[in-house]
Amino acid sequence: MTIVGGLDVHRRQVTFDCLDSATGQVRRGRIAPATRGTFRSWLEQLPRPAVLAVEGCTGWRFIVEECQAAGVDVQLAEPADTAAADGPKHRAKTDRADARKIRELLADGRLPQSWIPPQQVLEMRALLRLYKDLRDEHTAWVQRIHATLFHHGVPAPAGNLLADDQRARLVAGDGLSPAAPQAVLTALRTLDALDGEMAPLRRQLGTFARRQPGCAVLLQHYGVGPITAVAIWAELGDARRFSSSRQAVRHAGLDVTVYSSDDKRSPGRLARQGPPLLRWALFEAAKCAGRPGAPDYAHYQQVKERCGGNRAALSVARKLVRRAHHALRALGDEALIPA
Repeated sequence: MTIVGGLDVHRRQVTFDCLDSATGQVRRGRIAPATRGTFRSWLEQLPRPAVLAVEGCTGWRFIVEECQAAGVDVQLAEPADTAAADGPKHRAKTDRADARKIRELLADGRLPQSWIPPQQVLEMRALLRLYKDLRDEHTAWVQRIHATLFHHGVPAPAGNLLADDQRARLVAGDGLSPAAPQAVLTALRTLDALDGEMAPLRRQLGTFARRQPGCAVLLQHYGVGPITAVAIWAELGDARRFSSSRQAVRHAGLDVTVYSSDDKRSPGRLARQGPPLLRWALFEAAKCAGRPGAPDYAHYQQVKERCGGNRAALSVARKLVRRAHHALRALGDEALIPA
């Protein structure tokens, strides 16, 4: 007897659909609230042996960790491929239907499995997402200062907006209305607070990049810095699961999708189905190819003249993810050992 089950995770409840392969009996229900303790209690009552599957969406981590701790075999389903398993027909979507679909795919051996990262990779992903959120907010506040200056017809400072000489000019509020300096000063205080949060994170990620073998190999590639090295390492994961570098490009969402029918063909666009953090890191590293000393400078300039700078950087980003795939694959088990 084996229990085969599918789980659909939401913030309020976890919907389950379990099949007893010996008797054919199906049990359905909800686990509420969707917390670690409640799910652990439900697992204690689950007959053994059992194998469960859950989509790789928000909330999968505590589900997988509790299953592994309880000795229950668990598989992580790739969300995009799982949704595509429905085919072109669109039907009413419910939590029970999703759980049943995952269970049926698992029972038939057709579940599109996703890689379950080890603990260290999950922790680095969390730190990277925190750093990226802080950086995006930092950029937004800098843009807000620029917008305030432009709205009042004041020329934007040249160079670093937060340099000492430029900061003194912003604090003085020359050319601004009485209320505008208050907005600028608030933005400067917020930027200082964000810098204070990002600095230790940057040091922590940089130290990890130098000590972890996989990240250290990625640092040898032109344009890849400590932050982007950790991001590529964490989001690309075990490179051996990709049989070719083309699959690594597809995982990053940098492949170009084209729809064609008969003599009609739509313009190509990026798939964007992979981790956004991985695409950001690859694009940031690829922009360094615009420097004359870069090994991909000639290719970058050629594509830039034909298609523009953004597409040139995307082309170099595809090259970088292929190189990262080969470098990490060559390291084998050493690529994921703890720092």
